[in-house]
Amino acid sequence: MNTIEANTRNTKTKGEINLLRTSGNVPAIIYGGGAQNETVSISKKLLKSFLDENFLSTIITINVDGKTQNVLPREIKYDIISDEPMHVDFLRIVPGLKVRIEVPVNFINHEKSPGLKKGGVLNIVRRKVELKCPSEKIPENLVIDLDGVDIGESFKISSINLDSEVTPTIQGRDFVIATLAAPTVMKEPEKPAEAESAEGEGAEGAEAAAAEGGDKPAADGDKKEGEDKKPSEEKK
Repeated sequence: MNTIEANTRNTKTKGEINLLRTSGNVPAIIYGGGAQNETVSISKKLLKSFLDENFLSTIITINVDGKTQNVLPREIKYDIISDEPMHVDFLRIVPGLKVRIEVPVNFINHEKSPGLKKGGVLNIVRRKVELKCPSEKIPENLVIDLDGVDIGESFKISSINLDSEVTPTIQGRDFVIATLAAPTVMKEPEKPAEAESAEGEGAEGAEAAAAEGGDKPAADGDKKEGEDKKPSEEKK
C-alpha cells in the first residue's frame, strides 16, 4: 500500500495557507470515523507523484508525524489557471463505514482472445464502475478476462464476482461494461455493373468515330445535303 508523508499544520488565515502553498506544500484534511478532523500539509512534489486516474479510488496509508492511518482520497481541488493541486480531502478508513466509489475496470489476456486476433475491437462502455461498499472492502479494480472471448460477446456487471457487501450503485438492470465487436473496415462501394457497361460503350463509340474520320460538322454558310439554296434577290 502506498504511503504519503504529511505534517500537522496550524494555518488559520488565508495568508498563512497561501504562504504554505508558495513554500511547495498542499493543505489537506483528514476526516470521518468519529475522530476529530486533522489539518495537515503534504509536499506538492510528493503528492503529484501519486496523482493518476485511479488516485480517488485507491486506499493510501498516510503518516502524520509518525502516526499512520489508512485513508481514501475523496476530492482534489486544482488551481483553475495553473492546474496545480490546491487542496485534498482524505476520508478515514474504519470498519463498517460504507462509501460510494468508482473502481477502475482492468482487462487482461488480450493476447488470448480469438476475437481480437481476428481484428475485433474491444468497445469499452465503462472504464470505471461506481460501487457502494464497506471502506475496508473496496476492490482495487474489477477484472475482466479476455481469454477465449470471441467477436459478438459482451461483459455485463453480473459477469464480475463481487463480495456480497459490495454492490453497484446502478440497480435494476444488468448493465454492459464492454463488448467485443466486429472490425469496422470502410470499403469503397463497388460500381454497379450496368454503369460500367454504359461507360464502356460510350468510350468505344467515341474511339470508333475518331478512327473512321467521322463527318465534320458543317460550318456556318456551307450547304448541307438536301438543303435549298437561299433564293437570290430579283433584279429590279
